[in-house]
Amino acid sequence: MAKVLVVTSGKGGVGKTTTTAALGSALAQSGQTVVVVDFDVGLRNLDLVMGAERRVVYDLINVVQGVCKVPQALIRDKRIDTLSLLPASQTRDKDALTAEGVAAVIADLRGKFDWVICDSPAGIERGATLAMRHADAAVIVVNPEVSSVRDSDRIIGLLDSKTERAEMGERVEKHLLIARYDAARAARGDMMTIDDVLEILSVPLLGIVPESEEVLRASNLGTPITFGSPASAPAVAYFDAARRLAGEDVPMSIPSDKKGIFDKLFGRRAA
Repeated sequence: MAKVLVVTSGKGGVGKTTTTAALGSALAQSGQTVVVVDFDVGLRNLDLVMGAERRVVYDLINVVQGVCKVPQALIRDKRIDTLSLLPASQTRDKDALTAEGVAAVIADLRGKFDWVICDSPAGIERGATLAMRHADAAVIVVNPEVSSVRDSDRIIGLLDSKTERAEMGERVEKHLLIARYDAARAARGDMMTIDDVLEILSVPLLGIVPESEEVLRASNLGTPITFGSPASAPAVAYFDAARRLAGEDVPMSIPSDKKGIFDKLFGRRAA
């Protein structure tokens, strides 16, 4: 049976979809079977980041409403056959999702994969609560800024009250992933430090992903960072985070994406 993981946050634009694609790809590259599910109905960005936008025929809403079966809507990744995508609808709104339909889809996927990773819309509205409803674990993505951290505190409250596990008196396993971190800016006081974030949220730290142009470039190319630039600092951070999710004891470090002046000059000349 699969482990259901929701990737969530209180604030939009923090890197949830990038994280869903990167963690899903990293777990699939380790040999586990993974499906990433886009719950951001009406926007549908996960298929773009995965490079599968032209292959979408059916979507999550079609499955929930019985228009098609789960296997018909799943898109298998062309780079690795242990990774699949269940896209969201771009033309419907979140009211088209029903609690019963989502429960049936998640139950079906549990029997087919090792991991079901749900890419949640930002905030605390219906789409977000449905995305986390059946979660066994959650990755809360934050940027090191006050508004992102404060909004994520609300999400932690929802995970402890609005999930199936919470209703049974159990806890959703929670992990914190800090994205777009810049150690130099944190040292200058331009953004929160790791300790500042952890002191406020009190959630176990899963990983620290540095601010990097590689992430944006990979997203624009439709390639998860762990495929497109596997040796880059963000990819290494995501690989380590995936290993921690799988139960490995991986030392935590603060990564840097800084390059030397000669690397920068060489890169400009090569370009």
